[in-house]
Amino acid sequence: MATDGLNAPAASSYPNAIRRLDPAKYVDLASFINDVNKPDNRELLVKTYGNQGITGFLQLTGAVKAAGTADEVQWWEEQRLHPVAAITPTAAVASAAAASAGATQTVSVSATAIAASGTPLVLRDNDIVLAGQTRAFVSDVVRVGASGQGLNTVKSFKLTALSSADSLPAIGTGGVEYPIVGNLFAQGTDQQTDYLESNVVKYTNPYMIVKEIYKVTGSQATNIGWINLGNGDYRWYIKSEADTRQRFMDKREMMMLLGQKVDVSAAALSGVGGSEGYFSAIEDRGIVHGNYIETLADVDALVKELDRQGAAPEYALYVNRHQALKIDDLLAQGYAGTGITVGLPGSFGAFNNSKDMAVELGFQSFSRGGYTFHKHDWKLLNEPTLLGSSAAADAEFIGAAIPMSTVVDAKSGDRNPSLEMNFKASNGYSREMEHWMTGSILGATNDTKDLVQFNYRSEISLVTRGANRHVLIKKV
Repeated sequence: MATDGLNAPAASSYPNAIRRLDPAKYVDLASFINDVNKPDNRELLVKTYGNQGITGFLQLTGAVKAAGTADEVQWWEEQRLHPVAAITPTAAVASAAAASAGATQTVSVSATAIAASGTPLVLRDNDIVLAGQTRAFVSDVVRVGASGQGLNTVKSFKLTALSSADSLPAIGTGGVEYPIVGNLFAQGTDQQTDYLESNVVKYTNPYMIVKEIYKVTGSQATNIGWINLGNGDYRWYIKSEADTRQRFMDKREMMMLLGQKVDVSAAALSGVGGSEGYFSAIEDRGIVHGNYIETLADVDALVKELDRQGAAPEYALYVNRHQALKIDDLLAQGYAGTGITVGLPGSFGAFNNSKDMAVELGFQSFSRGGYTFHKHDWKLLNEPTLLGSSAAADAEFIGAAIPMSTVVDAKSGDRNPSLEMNFKASNGYSREMEHWMTGSILGATNDTKDLVQFNYRSEISLVTRGANRHVLIKKV
């Protein structure tokens, strides 16, 4: 080997730190020996964006975990006790002219409208209905199919106002609803022939499989870096593996929130069934509040809709930063004498009746119209790389209001939480959060490759019971 004075390796064989600098350019002696000086390194990792994990929403809102043993979850929900006789809006509805005071009105529904309605017209002879503001008597009901059950679809019927001073409004192609308020019979008459059957709706939601991996070679696993990752560990792969796990947990929760059933026949989606997420459930059968809640009128509109759905008295209101500030501005205006209470709503049942517990968990509470809303920032909706937006006008999803109560199963009578996180499990084997390693290093001995692969897998499904009582605030 060539040498260059005092037995040092020649510059042509090994790089010489001193020779790297041009003597004409240096200004002091320290410039020559920067390569051999130890850097003044600060070994703690700076959390530039704070805790970036977004999981925890489902747990904080009372969602429970349950094991499943089939490819889908099914549950039952009762329908309203008092069905409304409704003709679905369609151009196929035969219109009925208005009936003058004391006259009888005949309403006919075409066969096309009957097929399109999807909901039977549950009218029976002798029913009393509200036709607008007029109380009317139902007679001459003609059904499609055999008589004997009130759920057979009505083809035509007649209405007669109870008062000779009242008229019956015209029925156009926009559809009509008749609330059934009772019935009337003459003395000595028989019972009805047709009857109403209680209705229950079966819902199903398939499981979905979420996966992730991380790899590190044997060489990288033994490298020591400059950053202390905790407990004196400087191996960078430890950080990368922990981040991969957190990303997997976040994506798993986001799929339970944003998942959607697949109804596309594209080849790329073959065998991928998808699963209904929380947002999809509300969009399909819940309350969607368009745009921000920023006035007292907006709050009142929400309260009135909650009344219609038999809502719970307490709600967890998870919102993005824009909505949180708008609510703060709304409450700051002061509403003495209006019935809105800020900060001390008097109801903290969701927190064991403890205001201190609510405050400790980061909730700000207010009441209106008998409902208590516990407001909380939703990190997912503020994260700019996910659903967050710097401009209020660009935010697609603004927040959600989750009832802090249980619901009663219509078939079994059991009380269940509004949200339930299900995972596949049987005989001691659980697919809630599977984690295993494949490779030939770091304790793995099931492969010959000079690496280890960290594997993550979860098979999960979210059940949203009583979605009609949940609220999604979104851009429309």
